[in-house]
Parts: sequence; C-alpha cells; structure tokens
Amino acid sequence: MYPFENIGIIPIDYSVLKSIFRNYKSPKDKIASLEKKGDIIRLKKGLYILSSKWHNKTFSKALIANHIYGPSYVTSDWALNYYGIIPERVYTVLSGTLKRSRKFDTQVGNYEYMHLPDDYFSIGINQETEGMEYSFLIASPEKALCDKIINTNRLRLQSLKAVKEYLEDDLRCDFSVLSGIDKNIIYNCFQARNGKIEFKYLLKYFELNF
Repeated sequence: MYPFENIGIIPIDYSVLKSIFRNYKSPKDKIASLEKKGDIIRLKKGLYILSSKWHNKTFSKALIANHIYGPSYVTSDWALNYYGIIPERVYTVLSGTLKRSRKFDTQVGNYEYMHLPDDYFSIGINQETEGMEYSFLIASPEKALCDKIINTNRLRLQSLKAVKEYLEDDLRCDFSVLSGIDKNIIYNCFQARNGKIEFKYLLKYFELNF
C-alpha cells in the first residue's frame, strides 16, 4: 500500500513523489518503475497523475488542463459544453493562457493553449468546485463564447444575421442557457480587443434578443 492512495485525481509534481519515496535507495528509479507499470501517468515532464488503479473517479480534464500549463483557464468548446450551451462532446481541451501557445498530448486527453494578452485574459474567469474535492478555473459562458470566436479561423460575424446563424446553426446553442448571459462581459471583451467587430455584433445581438 503506497502513501499516495488518498491523492485521488489531483496532479502531483515530481518533487512530491520524490518526497514520498525519500526513504528508498533511489526515489528516481522507484518513480520510473511506477510509471512503467502504469501506476502513475506522466502528463508532462515533472507532472504526474495517479492511474485509475488507485481510485474509482473520473479524471477531471479541466483540473489537468489548469495544472499542465498556467496560469490558464479552460474555455471555448469544452467550457461551452460544460455549461450545457452546446451539445457536442469535446475531445481537445482548449485553454487561454498568458504564456505562449502550446500543445500537450497525454494518455488522459489532448490539451491546447492559446496566448491571450493580459487585459483580455483576466476578463470573465470563474472558479468551479466539484464535490468539495477540487477546483478549477474556467471561462464564464460569455468569455468562452468570445474565445471560441477568436479561435475560429476565417470566421466573419459582421451582421446580426451572421451572428444568429452562427449561434443557431454552427454551434447549435441552447438559448435557454444563453438567456442569462452577462452582456457586460462581452462588452469588456469588446473593449479589450480594440473593438473587434465580431464582438460588436455579438453584443448587439444579445442586447436585442435577451
């Protein structure tokens, strides 16, 4: 029985593992052995998570995303699906970060990070708590929608009709969820992105319809 059984699905640093096995002749070799046997899973160099051998819980992709590369918050499709705004399941978790853009492919999912400027990054970030066990940072519904627009190549929303078709046909949004949207967050995103025209029409659409 290993002393890390109660860690659950929280990602752990190499230094923590090394401390746990400090009484072994070679903590480094012990950690390598655990990884080879599948007891622990490497997320990136120096960061691990316990395999399902040690718990009966589902891995939190949002929590993993926050730990792999930060400061960051999960956003776009993953966040929109989390809030029930879009129906599609999401296989790659996109996050916003202050650092340069990166990609990480792991045994427990694929994670992408897009660089955002400071003033825009800080808008509309929520902290969600799951079962009083862990918390993660995620974009608000409004910010997730704005980030989705930013991250979609060749998207042109330059009329109210285009916004309507994008939300209804492309994203297949649940408008019962969007009815509670905070227009101030969209306005702040609009300001931070120097009057981005897609945000202008997105804001106008919500002002007229909700």
